Amino acid sequence: MGKWGKRIGYGIGDLGCNLVFSTMASYLMVFYTDVFGITAAAAGTMMLVTKFIDAFTDTGMGLIVDRTNTKWGQGRPYFLAGAVPFAVFTFLTFYIPGFGSGGKLVWAYVTYCLLCTAYTVVNIPLNTIVPRLTSDIHERDILVSTRMVCAMAGTAVVMSITEPLVRFFGGGNEAKGYLITMTVYGIAAMCIFFITFASTEEVVPPTVSQKHSSLKEDFKGLTGQAWILFLLNLFYFSLYVVRSTTVIYYFKYNLDRTEWLSLVGILGILSGLPMLLLLPSLEKKYSKRSLMFFSILLYIAGDLLIYVGRNQTVCLLAGLVITGLGIYGIFGITFAMQPDVIDYSEYKKNASVAGLIAAFQGFFVKGGMGLTSFIIGAFLKNGGYVANAVQTEKALSYIEICFIWIPVVLCILIAALTYFYKLDGLRGEMTRELEARRMNQADGI
Repeated sequence: MGKWGKRIGYGIGDLGCNLVFSTMASYLMVFYTDVFGITAAAAGTMMLVTKFIDAFTDTGMGLIVDRTNTKWGQGRPYFLAGAVPFAVFTFLTFYIPGFGSGGKLVWAYVTYCLLCTAYTVVNIPLNTIVPRLTSDIHERDILVSTRMVCAMAGTAVVMSITEPLVRFFGGGNEAKGYLITMTVYGIAAMCIFFITFASTEEVVPPTVSQKHSSLKEDFKGLTGQAWILFLLNLFYFSLYVVRSTTVIYYFKYNLDRTEWLSLVGILGILSGLPMLLLLPSLEKKYSKRSLMFFSILLYIAGDLLIYVGRNQTVCLLAGLVITGLGIYGIFGITFAMQPDVIDYSEYKKNASVAGLIAAFQGFFVKGGMGLTSFIIGAFLKNGGYVANAVQTEKALSYIEICFIWIPVVLCILIAALTYFYKLDGLRGEMTRELEARRMNQADGI
């Protein structure tokens, strides 16, 4: 298989993840409140509470990956293991049982937890294997960008066709429409994970094995740069959830432009495509830190343009395009940092903890999603939000805070963390040292 076959085979793994992940970020809150039949506060609380379970599943999965040694590699086997459960639990999460309110809430908790666990099984290995696919830094950047483009494609699919599919399959019955649509997404994701398994090959071994190490020793392998990466994931995915979730409320209630939702989704997502395509070339010329600062400024500028020009079509569209460039710049750079952070643990601590790093990333990602969903639910409740009704001025102002001003605060926090990222200057030295260790290992065999 050629280079692009491997790149696309790896990248579409995130397309499969995002068919469901983006739906959870953008539609699950609305589904729970307006279709499933639980309150915004209950839905937000559930999404927060379930993240404590994710803390154990993510960490456990990371430790399992670090200790896996098969002919297929460390991460690839789990694309097969997690594919079918991912499809099954997607179906169950969007199935509405004929229970009372208490029973339905329990059902929501259980099925959502199971879906998050299945997501962990396939997504953590997807995060860990880039340093194992190649040691070439530019090729890694291309792999990450390909993955981001595919992730964006998955999000674009969700934002552009989910509502039409729900209407088509439901025929006026939203519950039926969501169930069939998500079943289609789950089956498609399952098939994609099989393709990712067949298209990738782990050819770069770690310089040290964690097979017999203790959990305490694994934790010692985490560096300060790893914790910066974890927090970047928390704040980035908080930003992502705020934008993806509240854009629906903002355009539906504040701007009264429900018919724009598909267009808004397409513009906000596809506008990031140029940034993702350019990132590998830009990363040859500029540091990841500089590119992150630039992307943050882009997002804030676009956000403020939407606020100032909310009554002008041109300003709204331009703002969506600019925020799309900014948010996908932040997205791509955050994930491009991960292979460097994994290598830094091997370089600095002589520890191969790719799985543990990916596990903490997953936990902070889900933690960011859960905490943000909880905050959004609390804001909507305190603002007096009532589903499918004309909103009060207070409710509208609270929706505006969620959509406009919380993202600005999150961007500032991301910028503050990025200031302390220092691996751009160490990349060349790390590569030389790790290659030398692998050559010594090969000579010693």
